[in-house]
Amino acid sequence: MTSAPKIGVLALQGDVREHIRALEEAGASATPVRRQEELAAVDALVVPGGESTTMWKLATTFELLEPLRLRIKEGMPAYGSCAGMIMLADRIEGGVEGQQTLGGIDMVVRRNAFGRQVDSFEADLDFAGRGPIRAVFIRAPWVESVGPDVEVLARTKAGDRIVAVRQGPLLATSFHPELTGDARVHSYFVEMVREL
Repeated sequence: MTSAPKIGVLALQGDVREHIRALEEAGASATPVRRQEELAAVDALVVPGGESTTMWKLATTFELLEPLRLRIKEGMPAYGSCAGMIMLADRIEGGVEGQQTLGGIDMVVRRNAFGRQVDSFEADLDFAGRGPIRAVFIRAPWVESVGPDVEVLARTKAGDRIVAVRQGPLLATSFHPELTGDARVHSYFVEMVREL
């Protein structure tokens, strides 16, 4: 794919506008996705931050949960940030009873692992060998464990917590790169979409 890929941003809640801006800065054509026909029209999807249980319930209400799962299973590239990381996890810790995800990445993610809203922080990370990037963590999850096909792209400075992963066409970060004005993570995702 040489032209600008059409990347949707799941627009049920979260930093939709900020992700659209970062994707466009990274060379994609970005659009909000709230309906099945909008999902069918995109090459890839960003699942933004927000609240993962609310996102799951809204996706169910808007009749998007199963179509999203199917597109991901069929190989649609997707990037999830913060709550989006939880949504792309095959397994979660600390979820509410019955909480469902879209799945796709062979990992266990712990919800709100870094603490409550008041525990939010920023840190510099080495992301996929692209030099230090500023990462904003807001009620962020972390990855407890990954399967053999998951590539770890970033850890906290102490090296003890996994905060960015990739498995095939799926990318996830526990932080919010859309809030920093640095589009390198989004550029990485756009490159992934173009490669597929």
